[in-house]
Amino acid sequence: MSNKTALLKELYANISTTGAISFSSKRLVKKMLSYANFKEAKVIVEMGGGDGSISRGIVERMVPGTELFIFEVNKFFCDNLNEEFSQSNIHVICDSAANVSNYLQGRKADLIFSSLPFSLIEKEEKDAIYQHSLDALSSNGAMIQICYSYLLRFEFRKFFKHMTIHFTLTNFPPVFVMICKK
Repeated sequence: MSNKTALLKELYANISTTGAISFSSKRLVKKMLSYANFKEAKVIVEMGGGDGSISRGIVERMVPGTELFIFEVNKFFCDNLNEEFSQSNIHVICDSAANVSNYLQGRKADLIFSSLPFSLIEKEEKDAIYQHSLDALSSNGAMIQICYSYLLRFEFRKFFKHMTIHFTLTNFPPVFVMICKK
């Protein structure tokens, strides 16, 4: 079985935690990452590393000296990400994104990218992720979230003062890209 086949099998076997019917398309990754300023980013967080499609796009755009923290709860995906990203400045963390502050050691994230399926996450865990993401974000930082439901904007607005939302057809199914700031 090819690695891509194994990743897809894991995706479908755990749809209740992955929340996706397919991995992010290259066009979606390009669109999502186009809203970020990588030149100024020294600490980047990705929430929901999955198959690494967004991670690869981030790594391609990172400037030297930048650190990337990839959070993923699925052990199979974590092992795959660790195998693919063995650079010393990339940290694959097999833990909930709600624990982001535990790993940044007081530093702030300039960018947070998320493909977490918030519609499927329990309210208490979801609120913890929102709050800890906000706390971990630098004053000029941005959290960029892809989601399938426009209704999630109401939840994000409880935590983030500034938001812009874009709709894109460059993925199946089509998604919203939310750019959230303090």
